Amino acid sequence: MNHPKKSIESLIPENEMERLMALSELDLDFMDLENSLSDLTKLAAKIAGTKVSLVNLIDHFTQWSVSSFGMDVSQMPREESICQYTILDPKKSEFEVEDLSADERFNDRSFVIGHPNLRYYYGIPLKINENISLGALCVLDTDYKELSPEKKEMLSIIAKEVVNRLKIYKAVEGLQKRVHETQQVKNRVAHDIRGPLGGIIGLAEIIQSQGNQNKLDEVLEFISLIQKSGKSLLELADEILSQDYGSSKDQEPRKPTDAEFTLNSLKTKMVSMFEPQALVKNIDLEVQVESPNAEVPFPKNKILQILGNLVSNSIKFTPQGGKIEVLCDMEIIGNDKILLFEVKDSGAGMSQEKIDEILSGEGTSTNGSAGETGYGFGLKLVLHLVQGLKGKVELDSTLGGGTQFKILIPVR
Repeated sequence: MNHPKKSIESLIPENEMERLMALSELDLDFMDLENSLSDLTKLAAKIAGTKVSLVNLIDHFTQWSVSSFGMDVSQMPREESICQYTILDPKKSEFEVEDLSADERFNDRSFVIGHPNLRYYYGIPLKINENISLGALCVLDTDYKELSPEKKEMLSIIAKEVVNRLKIYKAVEGLQKRVHETQQVKNRVAHDIRGPLGGIIGLAEIIQSQGNQNKLDEVLEFISLIQKSGKSLLELADEILSQDYGSSKDQEPRKPTDAEFTLNSLKTKMVSMFEPQALVKNIDLEVQVESPNAEVPFPKNKILQILGNLVSNSIKFTPQGGKIEVLCDMEIIGNDKILLFEVKDSGAGMSQEKIDEILSGEGTSTNGSAGETGYGFGLKLVLHLVQGLKGKVELDSTLGGGTQFKILIPVR
């Protein structure tokens, strides 16, 4: 059966912003989920009897294949995916295409007309609740398949388990962070009380060892020192009870936990995730870290989502042969860290009116320099995430002169 190709707008769920916010709240690293989901992905293919099975998460611009079996794929533009249809209608629990080559919506896709020449598709939305889908679990094959109701039910169970795994993954990261913070407090307290306690014990031992030879003025001096050490311990106790020890005062940088980035590790992650998209348009993507604090850990908390949306947006609006520069920096002032990010492109730029729309959260969608889909939610999501972190967004752009975003995010 032939289907007319749908317009861009019709392929966006009505609750798209709510869907993107739910995905961002999980704060997932799309390139770090394979080990957590590979067994479920393989099981789905075995149950369906298909050559390929994928777990796809869909953000505002990209479909991320966070786990794959039988097909080497990590990402593709959202508008080229099949799973965008699977998440389109919250009321539907499946989406099936018997022959992709005979369906006008998909018969021009590279994976249909070229390797691996896929024909069959069956997808189940990954629902975090009744109305919101994060992406889809799908099985695909080069031949037509007929799945029994029992097999479809088993695939549905696997899809629910995938969502459970994603929730558990996020929860474990949170627990690891708390355990690490608790260990920091323990180490700091042990270090800080050792000095005063050692002094008290040492003075007491001197008095005891001298016995009757102690002179009154010396004993009084020792008692005065003991009193000072005791007062120091009380002050330390007050500090411990009143201070937030979520971050260390140590001058030497410590190793990051699984829930943390350093500027250098963030750079590596950004390049591995977004360089493939830039290469498709022959865009030079350059990520720079210029900071003496490049190895100081900070929480991952939404940082990848914020920068990812900005870089994807820049790739969309930068013509072939253009350039995108990402600068990552950090300032440390006392106990506080301030993350500084800049994303600058040589793209089409925008008018002051468009800038005002975006900063007010009312920006509308436009298409990219090569006709890529403009979904209109990416920058709105960035504003929401940055504001939620008590940060600031600055935008500088002129028509034909490119665009520069500056993000400042305070970190406790």
